[in-house]
Amino acid sequence: MHCSLLLRALLLLAMSVAAFRAPQDVEIVTEFKQYFKQYKDTPTRVEAVLSLEGTDSPSVVTALLPVLKLTAEPEVVRAAIRVLAGFKTRPPVDLMVQELEGSKDEGLRMGLLEAMTQGKYDGVSGAVAKLLGEKSFQLRRRAVETLCASPEPDTGPLVLGLVKDSEPAVRCAALEGLARMHSELVVDAAIAALNDSIWQVRASAALALKSVRAKRSIGPLIERMKAEEGRLRVDYSEALTEITGRGFGQELEGWVKFWETFGDKFEIPTDADLARLRAKQQENKARYSPPGVTNFGGIETPSRSILFIIDVSGSMESMIVEKERFQDGGYPGYSRIEIVRTELVRTLERLESYVRFNVISFATDVNFWKKGLVPANVLNKSSAMDYARRLEAIGGNSKDDLASAGLVGSANLGAGKTNTYGALMAGLGAAGQGANDKEYAVEVD
Repeated sequence: MHCSLLLRALLLLAMSVAAFRAPQDVEIVTEFKQYFKQYKDTPTRVEAVLSLEGTDSPSVVTALLPVLKLTAEPEVVRAAIRVLAGFKTRPPVDLMVQELEGSKDEGLRMGLLEAMTQGKYDGVSGAVAKLLGEKSFQLRRRAVETLCASPEPDTGPLVLGLVKDSEPAVRCAALEGLARMHSELVVDAAIAALNDSIWQVRASAALALKSVRAKRSIGPLIERMKAEEGRLRVDYSEALTEITGRGFGQELEGWVKFWETFGDKFEIPTDADLARLRAKQQENKARYSPPGVTNFGGIETPSRSILFIIDVSGSMESMIVEKERFQDGGYPGYSRIEIVRTELVRTLERLESYVRFNVISFATDVNFWKKGLVPANVLNKSSAMDYARRLEAIGGNSKDDLASAGLVGSANLGAGKTNTYGALMAGLGAAGQGANDKEYAVEVD
């Protein structure tokens, strides 16, 4: 009797809360539709979108569908995706699935897929799988990511079919998605992908084999390591270390001898064995340090395709705080730009001839030393070092006197802002290009 009364009371309470929230939900969505178009600046538009967070209603989906098409305002689109990824009840998710199936707008479908990926929503795979055959590689790639975010029993075989897609970005997504699912299906596909003509696919294959440890991948990884140079040798050696527990690093001879000696009787180590072997590896780390690395300010890379992106905004004129760290570095001064400029010149001078490189400097604008990567021969290194020596902070503190005297143009303060996004996009070769461009198709690794 008491139990029945308690259940009735709880039901009435839930109904009361729902009845109270429903008008609130309708009100906030109505206000969003009324005011959003009136806001012209991006921060306010982002804030307006985020005001819908926590409102679990299909009306939120309807209100935000047009926002997903605002490709010129990626910050606003990201805010909409964040809201759409936060639903706790099923009705708004079901409406998203319905819209995904019914729309032909690529931007809208890309946004819905990203929201489903972030939200890890169940019961969406049927609609998402239909996009695996789309003409747009971006839709195929995003569909793979969504399927793998909340995998269902048939997800593995579906995604496996994309490891041979005509588009490298889709092949990468399929390999990495299967690896995140820890699917054994990825092993043979990744072994085959070690011979892909695109280096990014080979990197994804190594990552997959590192994640799903299998004995049959050891030999192919060692063979590919013989043929690779630069950063992919690191990827392969890290995969081999994770699979075997051995720590030969990039020392190819060590891996070859190990496999020739123990290959037939080798067994994949358990997690406990791996922990013990990793402790030993730390002791031997210096012994197997990678050969031919480039060092810039203490950052090492074995890459042979390097892009230096140097900040020359006004803040680089500021003095460093921990001067004692740099006292023995032979720097001409203690401003950030003096230290970075000196380190860059030293690094450029030491580049090996087989390295290809370029230098970008950026503040508000982005400037290239060369249009693309060039060999590190003596002529190019001399030219690059001269370019590096001329780098100066733009519109820094020393220009304040000019600005206070009204000579803002001479102070060049407007050009001294820190456009990090522009510099990184320029480095990827994607500056000023559309959303469908292949930003990954770069030689720099």
